[in-house]
Amino acid sequence: MSERAAREETANVVWSGSWVAERLGVQLVGDGKPDGDRELRELLGIALRRNPKRAHLLVSNVLGKHVPQKPSVVYGVGFELGRRVRELLGDAEARRAVVLGYAETATALGHAVADGLGVVPYLHSTRRPVEGVERAGGFEESHSHATSHLLLPEDPNLLAGGRAPADAGRGGRAAPADVPSGAPLVLVDDEFSTGNTVLNTIRALHERYPRSRYVVVALVDMRSPADHGRLTEFAAEIGARVDLVARGSGTVALPEGVLEKGQALVAAHEEAVSATAEAASSATTEAAGSATAEAAAEPRRRPCTRVDLQWPAGVPDGGRHGFTPAHRAALEPVLPAMAARIAASLGDARRVLILGFEELMYAPLRLGTALEAHTDAEVRYSTTTRSPVLAVDDPGYAIRSRLVFPAHDNPADGPGDRYAYNVAGAGFDAVVVTVDSTADTCELHAPDGLLAQLAAHTDHVLLAVVPSYVPSGIPSGLPSYVSERQEPPMLPEPLRGPAFSSYAPDEVGWLLQDLSDTELEAPTEEREEAIQSGGAHYAESLPVEYQPSARYQNLFKAALDLSAARVARAVGTVTETVLAEFPHSRKRGGAPSPRPVLVSLARAGTPVGVLMRRWARHRHGLDLPHYAVSIVRGRGIDANALRWLAAHHDPADVVFVDGWTGKGAITRELSAALAGFDGFNPEIAVLADPGGCVRTYGTREDFLIPSACLNSTVSGLISRTVLRSDLVGPDDFHGAKFYRELADTDVSGHFLDTVSAHFDEVVDAVDAEVKELLAADRAPTWEGWAAVERISEEYGIHDVNLVKPGVGETTRVLLRRVPWKILAKRGAGADLEHIRLLAEQRGVPVVEVDELPYTSVGLIHPKYTRGATGADGKAVESK
Repeated sequence: MSERAAREETANVVWSGSWVAERLGVQLVGDGKPDGDRELRELLGIALRRNPKRAHLLVSNVLGKHVPQKPSVVYGVGFELGRRVRELLGDAEARRAVVLGYAETATALGHAVADGLGVVPYLHSTRRPVEGVERAGGFEESHSHATSHLLLPEDPNLLAGGRAPADAGRGGRAAPADVPSGAPLVLVDDEFSTGNTVLNTIRALHERYPRSRYVVVALVDMRSPADHGRLTEFAAEIGARVDLVARGSGTVALPEGVLEKGQALVAAHEEAVSATAEAASSATTEAAGSATAEAAAEPRRRPCTRVDLQWPAGVPDGGRHGFTPAHRAALEPVLPAMAARIAASLGDARRVLILGFEELMYAPLRLGTALEAHTDAEVRYSTTTRSPVLAVDDPGYAIRSRLVFPAHDNPADGPGDRYAYNVAGAGFDAVVVTVDSTADTCELHAPDGLLAQLAAHTDHVLLAVVPSYVPSGIPSGLPSYVSERQEPPMLPEPLRGPAFSSYAPDEVGWLLQDLSDTELEAPTEEREEAIQSGGAHYAESLPVEYQPSARYQNLFKAALDLSAARVARAVGTVTETVLAEFPHSRKRGGAPSPRPVLVSLARAGTPVGVLMRRWARHRHGLDLPHYAVSIVRGRGIDANALRWLAAHHDPADVVFVDGWTGKGAITRELSAALAGFDGFNPEIAVLADPGGCVRTYGTREDFLIPSACLNSTVSGLISRTVLRSDLVGPDDFHGAKFYRELADTDVSGHFLDTVSAHFDEVVDAVDAEVKELLAADRAPTWEGWAAVERISEEYGIHDVNLVKPGVGETTRVLLRRVPWKILAKRGAGADLEHIRLLAEQRGVPVVEVDELPYTSVGLIHPKYTRGATGADGKAVESK
């Protein structure tokens, strides 16, 4: 875009530096040319830093960092500067040049300069260390809030202009005179003030990569008269030519004591703003009274809508590791299609902001230029930043508003605040947040994160994620985005039926990876020996899937017919309890309010989660999200599944669901596993809680839940979950298998439909039970754990993990483990018929006991070796 067009953007607008000028006497002075002062003010405004090293901040109107600007203007200014550098160097030398931009502010500017130069490689400095990538240098930016810059090119010869660097054995000194000079190096920053940063960079690079020519490019040259001679002196000192190309030039007039006065002004203004906010908050609280709870129950906005960019494979997200002409050639043709995907998600938005992320400036800028060409909507572009700047809502000040949110890319220098300026109050109908996958973290999606902050100021927040580039040559054992502090890459969407499980796709999303083609089954006896000897963990393999006999299948059907209404009643009770205690679950004003997010513990909890979801929809018209995750005793819950949940839902909305409690081991496992994850409630909602381990349950009776009678054929044909290091990497979901071959014997849908058919008839009983439960003391008693410890000692087992209390756990012992004995409560009837049949088939004694807090308890063989049973796996009495 021409200078005149850029000038029209700021015509008839109060200069955005007048507020500071009036209070501190800071002034911009043009270079003496006609209209020099006016042109400089069109390019720059002034704000105040919260920085002890420099009071003022020159805020560019054409950089796209602090001030939203048309993407075409931002890109056009950089591209034009690149053309000017090409004219300066001549075509031949321009084709040999290498362009280096400065993080974070000038990463896109430098990239646009490289585009304007033509077919040249580009690199920008970075503050994100990447393990496995050799550093090609680094330097300090003395006045900055974050000073250390790293140079991490994928090609170690990039900065040498195709020539190996000077011999490191010479202490980094220049190469001998007979070594030919490297290609011209073009250094790009947003402003050239004292020149210290650029000169420090050239000095450091010249020692390692000596060359005969450098070109410094900046939007504005703001050197004082005293600094003008330094560049010439410096060039003579290193024996190279150093040129300067700038869009505008002038100086900043700083009065005496401006740093101290600026700091005092910032402190006074922030104190006044804080006092005003505190008073407003107090007044609002006093006036609102009981309305506060009502307001808290108002619908919250969905954090964001994801846009699948389909970013081209192999194209870097930016210039952190280098961006070559080949990369540019691959990106340009696909930009229109990516812009079209964004436009398709914008709806009727007429004013749109493309918001980049710190160093990730070029990708969102080019998406913005393509979107401008694709839509009639008004498009603006800016990015978030590390830089803390005072915000003052005055037309004569460059930073009118500020959003503050936590860093969301696990930065190497630790957590801290980040900022988005001039976004709040700017009237954007939609904001398209563009980040790399390293920054698509829980913090981004947190209640105080960037997406939530934006949702308060715009109707529509979109999220576009560019894959973080993985340089070649990084050892395969390292994580993809390799700094230990960085977030692993994006996780896949949940698996759903019919591709994975026999459940309908809306019934449950499985946060698992499909291991159906992997041989994981081992004979029960081999597994038991390995588990008890410490040679393997139970989650590292699967038992051979039990195939029920015709007699057992008939027993299951009879048990289902007998207990379906009882199960339906428990489902209704636990679901209504969850809804009653979830503060925002009801509808208000006809609009759906936030809902609980059901997360079942695969696999026993999954049929219960599906039934709870069906109850909520049948009784209240609520469509509750439902996912299944893996939790493994001794290993914890799937951390990547939690990361996915936190990225897509408020963790406070998650309600964990299981089928029943035994002694409470999984309840304790979940509580311990969630200690490192903010926002999740470690309580579990269960259908039956005979062990007294939880406070949200359908019943505390130990009765037969028919889904416990079978394995995968009543659980969507999904195996129990698997956690094995050679199959599940640090960035993977836990695994499971889909037994498609068992479809003919699948009763998963039959179980759900049979129970659901009783919902209407149990409504009155459910309402009465819920009313009673909500008024009762439901604190866990842990009676089950005490009983298990007593049984363990009484029977000489001395290991509570081998004592499995409750009908459900007893069934699991008979189906999956090597059972020793079954303890049955004397007089227990139909609830134990399937257990007696299984015990008979496996030769396991059933011992009737009078004083038993459970209907049954399964005892795993305490000293198991394959010699302790016959070849058929039937249990024998220990001698």
